[in-house]
Amino acid sequence: MRILAILVLGLVTAACGFQLRGQAKLPFETLYVAIPDISPLGTELKRNIIAGTHTKLVRDPAAAQAILSVISEQRDKTILSLNTSGQVIEFQLRYLLSFRVHDAKGRDYLPQREIRLTRNVPFNNSRVLAQESEELLLYRDMQTDMVQQILRRLAAAPAEPIAFEPTAKDATAR
Repeated sequence: MRILAILVLGLVTAACGFQLRGQAKLPFETLYVAIPDISPLGTELKRNIIAGTHTKLVRDPAAAQAILSVISEQRDKTILSLNTSGQVIEFQLRYLLSFRVHDAKGRDYLPQREIRLTRNVPFNNSRVLAQESEELLLYRDMQTDMVQQILRRLAAAPAEPIAFEPTAKDATAR
């Protein structure tokens, strides 16, 4: 009976199209990540690129085929709702990252992009220390989501930098 259950589970899993993620295929052979090493996001992103792709990270931007530049990284906490006596009952955590991917000559593979993540957190005055720990865990979870979104966008980037096409507005500005 146990063997039959395992066999059925294996067939159902194979029939649904499930497969392991495997390694991402980035269109760059070498990449320089312009995020400080002390940044938790930079550390996790670099670790995922090393472990999950064939792309090599380099220490010199001049030696890289592509450069990932983080323009801004922002974490924010705002009040989402109050109860009838004016006490906070829910917060919203926000994580915003703006980045671009370009070559050493400044030509864009991916022009400036922005990723926004939010999480709603109920608040209880009687559990303040637990709330702080929960916030840290949620920010860490949001950071992991952010890294996965960056990797997906890098994998979808073109193999060659995007050629700049001047618009009529650019031509009149000269």
